[in-house]
This record gives sequence, structure tokens and C-alpha cells, in this order.
Amino acid sequence: MTTNTFDKHIPSAEAVIATLNLEPHMEGGFYRRTFQNDHHAMVETVGGRRYLMTSIYYLLTKDSPIGHFHLNQSDIVHYYHLGDAIQYSLIFPDGTLKTVVMGSDIIAGQCLQLHVPGGIWKASQLTNGLAGYGLISEAVTPGFDFADMQLGIQQQLTEQFPEHAQLFEKLTGE
Repeated sequence: MTTNTFDKHIPSAEAVIATLNLEPHMEGGFYRRTFQNDHHAMVETVGGRRYLMTSIYYLLTKDSPIGHFHLNQSDIVHYYHLGDAIQYSLIFPDGTLKTVVMGSDIIAGQCLQLHVPGGIWKASQLTNGLAGYGLISEAVTPGFDFADMQLGIQQQLTEQFPEHAQLFEKLTGE
């Protein structure tokens, strides 16, 4: 019989936060910008000049398990790294809800990468597991700027998408 030694070496959420120098994020969880494309010309967007691409670490923990609903103007590709799975709720402009779970159990249908186009409402939540956190990275193009992000307001989202009222009640930061 073999044993899984991986479980014995799961770092704590506090150790991951300290090692990666993460700080609290306004939508929930923790983050740190790890890259901005400084060696290329900036791109013009409706919101102004942006880096061609930026990247961050993003961490949800059992103490901060929700990335509240928000909308980004840029496309984002998420990359799962370690810890527990993270469930994403995506709401498209026509009201369609898509649920995707990022994690290491690809046989069970979890994904290692997730593309979320700009203009899609997105929330994330940590699933229950042994680690007590889930770590991903995000690559954003055009590069992320807080001016291009809108935090979801429960009442406004419920008026726009009444069929998802219970989800907004759970996954907005109010």
C-alpha cells in the first residue's frame, strides 16, 4: 500500500501569503501583481492606456473564501496552482449562468485553466478541502487596471438578472 506524502507537505495559508508577499484584495482573498509587460508599447483602450498584459497571484482562504461578483473589461486566463478547488460562477450578458471548478482533479472535470472574456460577471468561492486555501494566477489582457473593474452591487445585479438573486445574495460583498 502506498501513502500520499503530498498531503503531509501542504503549506499553510499563512505561509503561502507570506512567501508570495500577498495582500488583501478588494473583491476578497489575497493577491500580488507578478508581471506587467513593461517592454512593449502600451495599448489604447476605451479606459485609457494599458499594459499589453499583466499577471497576478490570487488566493482564497477559509477566512476569506469568496471573490465577490465583479466585472472586468479585459480578458482573463486563470491558471490553477495548488490547494483546494475553486468554484467560479460566470454570468453572461444574456443572463446565462456557467459554473466551472478549477482544481487538480481533471479526471472529475476540474480544469487547470479558465478563460473569462471581458464583460462577464464573475465570482469565485473556495471549496472545502484539506488545504484551507486555493491558489491561482491570472493573466489579463489588455493589462489590469482597477478603473476597468466594477464590483457587483447585490440590488443592481438582482434587478438585471433576477433569476440569480440567491447567488448574488451569497456572492456580493455587501
